[in-house]
Amino acid sequence: MKFPGLFLASAIAGFASVGHADVAPVLVIHGGAGVVRHDMTPAREKAIRAAMTRSLRDGYAVLKAGKSAVDAVAAALVVLEDDPNFNAGKGAVFTHGGSNELDAAIMDGDTLRAGAVAGVQHVKNPILLARAVMDKTSYVMLSGTGAEEFAKQQGITLVDPSYFRTEQRWQQLQKALKEDAAKHPHADEETAKHFGTVGAVALDAQGRLAAGTSTGGVNDKRWGRIGDSPIIGAGTYANSDCAVSGTGWGEFYMRAVAAYEICMKVTQMRVPLKRAAAVVINQEIPSMGGSGGAIALDAQGQISIPFNTDVMYRGWVGADGTPHVAIYGDEDDGTAEFPAPAPADSAGEP
Repeated sequence: MKFPGLFLASAIAGFASVGHADVAPVLVIHGGAGVVRHDMTPAREKAIRAAMTRSLRDGYAVLKAGKSAVDAVAAALVVLEDDPNFNAGKGAVFTHGGSNELDAAIMDGDTLRAGAVAGVQHVKNPILLARAVMDKTSYVMLSGTGAEEFAKQQGITLVDPSYFRTEQRWQQLQKALKEDAAKHPHADEETAKHFGTVGAVALDAQGRLAAGTSTGGVNDKRWGRIGDSPIIGAGTYANSDCAVSGTGWGEFYMRAVAAYEICMKVTQMRVPLKRAAAVVINQEIPSMGGSGGAIALDAQGQISIPFNTDVMYRGWVGADGTPHVAIYGDEDDGTAEFPAPAPADSAGEP
């Protein structure tokens, strides 16, 4: 007796299985955009490149072990959160009042589940708390003291606020406070344009995508300000076809719903990833007065890293297992970036 439907289903399942087996894991990370080149010392540059490389190696080892894209994103971001050279975790900037308020988000593109935290002051690794929100609750975002109470219940590491104090960030705040008092605009570009974030996107061996972003926010921020990083769709988004983590002036990323906009162009409009990301980051956001960058990854392992600042810490690792790290705008990062579209281009054209 023949069962054509069963045979067809088996054939499709077998094909899908083969397709998944052929997926080469990919991990892409960023450490923020907007640092001015002349502020970069040789020692700091060496330390940043080393930390980016560690992040890529740790995250890629998770992927090679057969674990999920979500696992890889979390592992890569913990490395950057623990390094004082990045505005996330240990290296977070200070608020106007002299405290540190951290935000993070993570999203599983396979299930569209997500978790986020905002305004936490004692959580050593906010990305791990965001993951716990996704995995252990029916919520998407927790904030402030409630988020920290949940962290205690989940055994997430909490630290004294002094852990986040670094001299570089403290002096950055003091400079901003003097400018505030004199009613002068901020001279520091990172402060003036609200830069500073870390992020990761990953594709695992099963073809699943994930994205995550973590930040200390902006230097000298007031009134509990929250930017785009923990906002699903603004600074962080992933679905079955696309994953994005942004870095830049968060208010503009929120207004553009930037990460979601990139992925909708890819998923719904079938715009190639590089073009979709370039249109949003290098055309739509600048047209509103914003700036920054993003990392984007699709289900075929295509990478896009558009940015419109002098510097963007960025890196990726693919099938050959070799980490690629770049800092400067004129430095080849190996992704053959699609050029920014001309104003006359239509964002809706493939």
